[in-house]
Amino acid sequence: MDIFNEIKNKLSHEFIDIIEWLDPTNDTIVHRFERYQNEIKNNAKLIVREGQTAVFINEGQLADVFKPGTYTLNTKNLPILTTLKGWKYGFDSPFKAEVYFVNTRLFTDEKWGTKNPFMLSDDRFGLVEIRAFGTYSFRIGDAGKFVVDVVGTDANFTSYEINEHLKSLIVTRFTDTVGEANLPIELYAANTSELSETCQEVMQPEFGRVGIELERFYIENVSMPEELKKEIFEYSRLDKLDMVKLSQFKAAKAMEAAAKNEGGTAGAGMGMGMGFVLAQQMGNMMAPQGQNPVFGAQKVDTPAPPPMPAQTMYYYGLNGQQSGPVTFDRLKELFANRTINRETLVWKQGMQNWTALKDVDELKSFLGGNTPPPLPTA
Repeated sequence: MDIFNEIKNKLSHEFIDIIEWLDPTNDTIVHRFERYQNEIKNNAKLIVREGQTAVFINEGQLADVFKPGTYTLNTKNLPILTTLKGWKYGFDSPFKAEVYFVNTRLFTDEKWGTKNPFMLSDDRFGLVEIRAFGTYSFRIGDAGKFVVDVVGTDANFTSYEINEHLKSLIVTRFTDTVGEANLPIELYAANTSELSETCQEVMQPEFGRVGIELERFYIENVSMPEELKKEIFEYSRLDKLDMVKLSQFKAAKAMEAAAKNEGGTAGAGMGMGMGFVLAQQMGNMMAPQGQNPVFGAQKVDTPAPPPMPAQTMYYYGLNGQQSGPVTFDRLKELFANRTINRETLVWKQGMQNWTALKDVDELKSFLGGNTPPPLPTA
């Protein structure tokens, strides 16, 4: 551009009298209104559209914030800038100020995830590694704070830039929250809804400090190594099996396999041995009380153990009807597979009224996120 065109361009835009921003993108959060060494004319028009907020910055200081509407810029609607400039009786000359348009719409389906697995301590499996990922939605709640604390002098601030900061914050707070939940490792995948709500409550103050509102937070998946999954499945099966019947079944199968073996004395010996084991187990079940099941000798009297403590039984409401009673462990399984939830009404012997599960002290462990109160100060 030669000198004459530059002068022509400058003179044709010497003073700005209309300030507006039409967003042609889907990811711009903040756009600085650009100008070529020009000033804003007194009584200029400011147009702020729905889903926008206009922020005026004067010499690095937050001056004024405008919500959607059309404004004529003068001392009446620029009170802070008027104070900063020292205009006591109005102003007639043009003025300079940086104008930032902030996109206040809801930014949805933003992705987050743990780049590396993080460690958790489980009572049965020890230290385990898990990963997690999901989505979140946010909007700018305090445009002035966001521009001052995050954007700075960036002329075009996009969702990609803020997401890099937010993802690190989310992963850190998510890891802390999951660690404090102290749930059995197999229940994390079954309680993603409750964990999502807890994580959102924990993260919201952190987002609010820079003017951002965390509208939604979702945990879509919690994964673990395949070896650990197999161990959990085996553990769950064993926990449900009758070990006496399982050993009898295995002994019978081994005896059958040995009988089919034509290897001679080895097979016969194994068959006799397994037959003796099976006969002994059968004798244990059929022998009269007080006699040795194998040799018929009189059994030495031993003190009888005290009676087993009675389990607490719970009733719960489901689809407007009373269900139960069930044990504590069964109630925990119903919560894990989402048959019931934190708002489900429960009752046990000794309670005066039906009460929401989340308000029953011994059942709060189902929800996760329980932390002890702070230590009393001296």
